[in-house]
Amino acid sequence: MCGIAGMIGEIPSRKVLEQMQNTMRRRGPDQKGVWVKHGTALLHNRLAVIDIEGGRQPMRREHAVIVYNGELYNTAEVRTDLAKQGYVFSTHSDTEVVLTAYLAWGEACLERLNGIYAFAVWDMQKQELFFARDRIGVKPFFFTEKNGTFLFASEIKTLLAHPDISAEIDGNGISELVLLGPGRTPGCGVLRGMREVPAGWCGTYSHRTGLRLRQYWHLEDKEHTDSQQETIETVRRLVIDAIERQLVSDVPLCTFLSGGLDSSIISAVAAQQYAREGKQLETVSVTYRDNAKYFQASHFQPNSDDSYIGKMNDAIGANNHLIVIDTPQLVRALFEAVEARDLPGMADVDASLLLFCRKIKKIGTVALSGECADEIFGGYPWYRDADIRRKAGFPWAQSTQYRASFLTQEWQQQIDAEAFVDQKYRQTITQVLPNGVRGKDDQRIREMTRLNFAWFMQTLLTRKDSMSMFSGLEVRVPFCDHRIAEYLYNVPWSMKNLQGREKGLLREAVKGIVPEEIRVRKKSPYPKTHNPAYMRAVSNLLRQVLDEGTSPMFDFIRRDALEQLLTETRAQPWYGQLMQTPQTIAYFLQLHHWMRLYHVTIG
Repeated sequence: MCGIAGMIGEIPSRKVLEQMQNTMRRRGPDQKGVWVKHGTALLHNRLAVIDIEGGRQPMRREHAVIVYNGELYNTAEVRTDLAKQGYVFSTHSDTEVVLTAYLAWGEACLERLNGIYAFAVWDMQKQELFFARDRIGVKPFFFTEKNGTFLFASEIKTLLAHPDISAEIDGNGISELVLLGPGRTPGCGVLRGMREVPAGWCGTYSHRTGLRLRQYWHLEDKEHTDSQQETIETVRRLVIDAIERQLVSDVPLCTFLSGGLDSSIISAVAAQQYAREGKQLETVSVTYRDNAKYFQASHFQPNSDDSYIGKMNDAIGANNHLIVIDTPQLVRALFEAVEARDLPGMADVDASLLLFCRKIKKIGTVALSGECADEIFGGYPWYRDADIRRKAGFPWAQSTQYRASFLTQEWQQQIDAEAFVDQKYRQTITQVLPNGVRGKDDQRIREMTRLNFAWFMQTLLTRKDSMSMFSGLEVRVPFCDHRIAEYLYNVPWSMKNLQGREKGLLREAVKGIVPEEIRVRKKSPYPKTHNPAYMRAVSNLLRQVLDEGTSPMFDFIRRDALEQLLTETRAQPWYGQLMQTPQTIAYFLQLHHWMRLYHVTIG
């Protein structure tokens, strides 16, 4: 995993290129490289995982040069296909395989890749840049154009290090931050002129043709013809294969283990593979100081992870590392999390992961995590709540009026909040076709799957990538294998909801892989702190911001609304089940910090 950047057009001084590269040092602490020629610059910072010496970048072969961020999980198969065409390889790195695949097949190479990636290839013959982002959107790729120069990077901060690029928001950016945040419209970079290549898209740029973007992959609506038993067997095969493929590494590897279903499946399969190789798996878990004292069971979080972690770890014979996070650390990390994401994020949900990843880095350079199983297999409460299913709008953020109430009167008049959010919602669900749908419930579930895939899942993947890479840690997400997503998308709800259980199909498919107590455990989300000291701490910090009275966010956020937020007892979720009142307060703290740190102006 790495940080990549580059530009086509006027190339600034070496000092500016170094400044841009330095912003990516956390993503790639091991190696760095620069390639500059005839109005083209490619920058790379590397976190070395496979073929540490042979995978240096930028990498050139024949008439093409690549900067690549990611991991290819079918490297061996693609290399074999290329070798049959006469290509000879000088390294074991997947970077060389991706570059050679481009030389052999052009843009069609994307159809053959299974992995998580964002890369750019400068083709010296065509005088054209080709770039792509993986199907699911695990790896980021931001870009902008200014004064005839096209610039791209893994992170927004890298683009802002260029002297011509400034951080400015307009009405659309304010709408994204207040009405959708921490989510973002696919392809939107929030800042004026800042864009992101959407998941499953690629593009080209040249001075002759300009910028061209196209979608090379999407979920296809079609009839699911497999029987229930065939579906169970296929899911089991796909999940095991995805996990085993992602265990390849030349550096220490570990797995996240919460004691929940998804991380337990990954850890169990990994432990079995390691045992066959005569090795012991390292697992990592997170909890909060005084969690047992303050934990409060709820509909969304019925029980604590702590006891299940031990049971699962004993069952697979792994060596577990329990990382304990304290409240003062969590509060301080709120602001580092903004720097990691380059935007306000999921408050302590981001901050805790940042602290967690920093500790994991001392144990391994690569980790496997269970993200995206809930989106793909239907694990979230809103899939199963008939009232929520009947309501139009994003199921994790049905609070547009509440969110809009924080806007100043001037901005409330300029922004039609309900129309803005409704348009985003309808643009997504209209992509769903009736092919193979079995009744209204099935249609609605497919719409919700599409919404989750395009929106909520992207927020979580951004969180996972930014917090982990800020710590120099590579996190792989086996459930994001595109083959799993393609197959499960069209599986009818009656099968996904097998035996009336959330992720019932997945539970049935992993019988015998995880202990029965874990297999039937009710879903519990990523753990958050229940310590009242956290609420007091973030409230005190927001009180300081209000008393100071100079925050740039007051140009569009009502101070009296924030005063009310500090005093009311209203339980209004901001974003999903994990962002309640303490996290809403923290979100505004992050917004304040972001605007000051990045010198954000309103234009």
